[in-house]
Amino acid sequence: MLWRVTIIIGCLLLGWSGWSRAAEPVALDVRTEPTGGVKATATIVLPAPVSVVEAILTDYPHWPELFEVQMRVVDVMIQNGVATTDIRIEHALLPGERRLVTESRLLPNGELVADLKSGDFKRYHRRWKLTSIDGGAQTRADFELVVEIESVIPDWLVAVATKRDLESHFRILKEKALAREQALPSGR
Repeated sequence: MLWRVTIIIGCLLLGWSGWSRAAEPVALDVRTEPTGGVKATATIVLPAPVSVVEAILTDYPHWPELFEVQMRVVDVMIQNGVATTDIRIEHALLPGERRLVTESRLLPNGELVADLKSGDFKRYHRRWKLTSIDGGAQTRADFELVVEIESVIPDWLVAVATKRDLESHFRILKEKALAREQALPSGR
């Protein structure tokens, strides 16, 4: 038993790479927009190559696994490189479900962009720019979200909830990226 405790303490003191890589800080800024809605920007380092992160972010049927907010995917249709997703979101801030239909596309410059098609939102634009770093072992992800909900809830309250939801989303994304990276054969 003592040797197990010694190993765990040693890993903590030496900063076991699995834990330290997943614990990279996130630079997150969430603000209300003067014209209405909320804008969030973030830079996050993910412990996996761009291809792994891109695969997670484009696995549309499994999106609910990336969030703590209750959501369900009603439909996904991919046609000519455009993924149309129909999602229902339940949030403690709002009564009932909110419908969000977006069109997502992967641009040639490596950006993954989604824009509002229909639903219970006035505006929705999400952008991920994925850049390979650390010799390809990690991904720098620059994130941008502009969202305005059809609601009487004040934007400042939406901003507070958005910040909390994005912090948990980024944590889950890091965990999934690390788990997929560790599951890959070392020779790839």
